[in-house]
Formats: sequence, C-alpha cells, structure tokens
Amino acid sequence: MQRVLASLSVSVSELKKNPSALVEQSNGAPIAVLNHNKPAAYLIPAATYEALMERLEDYELGQLVEQRRDEKSQAIAVSVDEL
Repeated sequence: MQRVLASLSVSVSELKKNPSALVEQSNGAPIAVLNHNKPAAYLIPAATYEALMERLEDYELGQLVEQRRDEKSQAIAVSVDEL
C-alpha cells in the first residue's frame, strides 16, 4: 500500500466539487488527491509551492558551492589587476 504524505486527503470527485475551499481549508498544508484510495497527486497552495521552490533552489545552490569548494585545489590564482 502506498503511503499518503498529507494529513488531509480527498477523492478526485470531492476535489471537483470545490477545489478552492479545499485549498483554503488546508491552511497551506498539502492535500492528497486519492484515486481508488491511492495518492494520485498532491495539491498545495501557490504560496506553499513558491516557498518549496525557493528552498529547492537554495539547496541546489548549496550543492554547487560544495562542489566548487572541492575543486578549489585546481583553481588558478589571479589578481584583480590582471582581470
């Protein structure tokens, strides 16, 4: 059985009735949309999605910093005047 990763869940037919009310009721938390009692999708408010994307971007930038930090030994020293 597939795990539901949300505290609120609705069926596809319930979602069709009033999606705006469901999003408002969730208070920013994800809503699991179930099809035959299995998660088919997760619905989140736009503000929550935007916050998630910002966190993901920060994480990816952090990974890039770590990768480049590991490559520091291969760097060539250059003074500002040479640029």
